[in-house]
Amino acid sequence: MWSRREWTLVVLGGLALAVLLTWPTLRDPRHTVPGDIGDPAMFAWQIAWAGHALLHGPSQLWDSNTFYPDPHSLAFTDTVLGYAPLGMFGSGMEAALLRYNILYVLLHALAFVGAYALTRQLGAHPLGATVAGVAWAFSPWRLAHVGHLNVISTGGIALSLAMIARGHGWSLRRGHRPDRHSAWWALAGWLVGAWQITLGLAIGLVFAYVMVAVCLVAAAFYGWAWWRRGRPAFGRRLLAADLIGGVFFGAATLYIGLAFSRVVELNPQADRALSWTELYSPAWRGLFVAPESSWLYGARHAVARAELAWPPEMALLPGIALIILATTGMFFSVFRVRHRILLTVGTLVAVLLTLGATLPWHGDPGYLTLSKHLPGWSALRTPGRIMVWTTLLMAILAAGAVSAFVAEVRGAAPWRKPGTARSGPVARGKFVVLRLALLIPLVLVVVDGINRTPHPEVLRYPAAMRVAAEPTLVLPSGGSLEMSIMLWSTNGFPRIPNGIVTFVPTGQERVRSSSMTFPDTASIAALRADGIRSVVVLPEWLSGTPWEGVPGRPIDGLGITREDIDGAILYRLG
Repeated sequence: MWSRREWTLVVLGGLALAVLLTWPTLRDPRHTVPGDIGDPAMFAWQIAWAGHALLHGPSQLWDSNTFYPDPHSLAFTDTVLGYAPLGMFGSGMEAALLRYNILYVLLHALAFVGAYALTRQLGAHPLGATVAGVAWAFSPWRLAHVGHLNVISTGGIALSLAMIARGHGWSLRRGHRPDRHSAWWALAGWLVGAWQITLGLAIGLVFAYVMVAVCLVAAAFYGWAWWRRGRPAFGRRLLAADLIGGVFFGAATLYIGLAFSRVVELNPQADRALSWTELYSPAWRGLFVAPESSWLYGARHAVARAELAWPPEMALLPGIALIILATTGMFFSVFRVRHRILLTVGTLVAVLLTLGATLPWHGDPGYLTLSKHLPGWSALRTPGRIMVWTTLLMAILAAGAVSAFVAEVRGAAPWRKPGTARSGPVARGKFVVLRLALLIPLVLVVVDGINRTPHPEVLRYPAAMRVAAEPTLVLPSGGSLEMSIMLWSTNGFPRIPNGIVTFVPTGQERVRSSSMTFPDTASIAALRADGIRSVVVLPEWLSGTPWEGVPGRPIDGLGITREDIDGAILYRLG
């Protein structure tokens, strides 16, 4: 079991690493976001709305202020509901950005701590666990997803597995030790897993199926022990903890799953065909190509990246250092041979699933098979995100290799050899060099994870929105601007038809279509029928859109008013 000192050092070290390897995220956290001003703005709004709803109307949680008048709109895209309590602190757009940026750093720290805890529990030396934590939390492929909070929020996966393994007294290095059973650790692991599920099904659904597989294996082990020994292998308290924890985990999965099922029921166009999976399946060479924002490989891989159909989902380099260390860990490790074989097979399976439909047999059997037969899997249109599991398994293999290096160096200590002088300067000097060499794997995975992610400033909040009566339509409607509009709406949460997801909701399509001739008699009548009381027009964004001519159209006799406010135009429909 870890000492308190080790826990403290790991947590503080994880926080320091997260701040350093995500820099400059915390340099100006109230005005900038990592990556771009698209998805981060949407997730900042999402967390803010969830916290606002918990404080002021929990029953309206899923019916957000965006996509008015469509219901159940919070579930129109993957939802990081587990972060909702953080949204209860502070208010307004700057608070939403500050909250998002702090959370962005913390989730990297949690990923490091989770992987460290898991590999330590499995039997790795602290240095091996540190290498694994850095390699997993800051793997280069994650840099393509800096704006996808639902994809990079993975720390709960490793931490949950670590706690459950600790509760069952199991490790790769020492096997099953019944004297180490702890029902409370096991229950805590299941609860952390349940929380992880609430951070979105893009990653959580695969996690849920992995946990089902773990339970099936554990049940087989339990039944075998009962048959051979006539008594339970885990004990009643531990079994009760697993059952109670499993209920919470299943309930969280069902709750989130039903929310998204309701969206498909209300909007059949939201259902994703297998053609999406085929479109986003990466080629094998993508496993060796880094995202543009990788400091070490970004520019060097520019040509290879240009050959990928969709680099944000297909540049999947786990890290050159991790590949080398994981490969070494297949043959040289503190873990048992049979466990290394299982980890290697698991890594290979994860890689095959990662490639989706680009395999010679088109992913069936494989990813497409799972899409056809496992509930919800077809909604996971991006096979490349299985890299979460590929890199985790590789990190465990790497931890085993580094731990073996540590053991070898310890065995080479001069005072461990008969007849060697303890204080001999030459012998001690060589030993110091060997110990320093142990840091090389850690330095390499840190360098692999250095980013050059841009941190643009978000778009300025239009003053016209502050005085507009809601529900308010902001024009132009459509495209990436919608995410900034969603972020702006954290100032008071006015109801707006604006928002963007991978499909167009029925109500939004109706409002958007009726507004294209605005302002005229027909459009005003249609907007009023949908409850719209104000229209805010942003002239600088109108070029090339159906609303390009709006500022020049007369409003005489239409029963509305117009006011120019700091570069925007506010129409009051009455």
